[in-house]
Amino acid sequence: MVNLKVNDYVGISFWLISIALAATTGFFIVERNSVLPKWRLPLSVSALVTGIAASHYFYMRHVWVTTHASPIVYRYIDWFLTVPLQIIEFYLILRVAKKVPKILFYKLFGASIIMIMFGFLGETGQIDRNLGFVVGTIAWVYILYEVFYGDAAKYKEESDDESVKMAFDALKWIITIGWSIYPIGYLLEKHNMNLLYNVGDLVNKILFGLVIWYAGSPKSLEKLTNMINHFNSK
Repeated sequence: MVNLKVNDYVGISFWLISIALAATTGFFIVERNSVLPKWRLPLSVSALVTGIAASHYFYMRHVWVTTHASPIVYRYIDWFLTVPLQIIEFYLILRVAKKVPKILFYKLFGASIIMIMFGFLGETGQIDRNLGFVVGTIAWVYILYEVFYGDAAKYKEESDDESVKMAFDALKWIITIGWSIYPIGYLLEKHNMNLLYNVGDLVNKILFGLVIWYAGSPKSLEKLTNMINHFNSK
């Protein structure tokens, strides 16, 4: 058995995020029935995202601590599963308020697959690393376009549900700022890359779900309603 070294910050980050993801999964499961019924499916998907990620991180931390090899294949297996699920969450949030055409889901889902696939091909040397970076980044930028200016943004603006608007706006900034961690990590050497990827997953997967949990909470809806009424009364 190999012990975790005090100065192995990457190894420590693997341990921290694996426990955090597992704990968050339990929290989402316990809290599922406390949110409004229309938010239960998105929160269940959030629990699925953190649960899948936790199982991968338990294995990846073992790989790192015992071999110090970058668990890149297992990381991309995780991303191939969890990132499209997060795109599904975006779609489900819009569906909370109104019926949204399935074509929007297919466009966002397809872009997320292209983003992950070309990142994987570039990082594993199956295609030119720079080509993988460029195509993956273009797919990410397309997703940003959809949620800021495209059909997804349009359907959000048409919604009268303030909790949907709040959740959508919070999540679009997560995929803007939070997901920017990944192309930066892609360009770094092994140790810093893994540390940055771990921080990215910690923020993006857990915070993603917490936003949905908060938006679906009856108390948060009450707070939003009071704020709106306060501004309207002025």
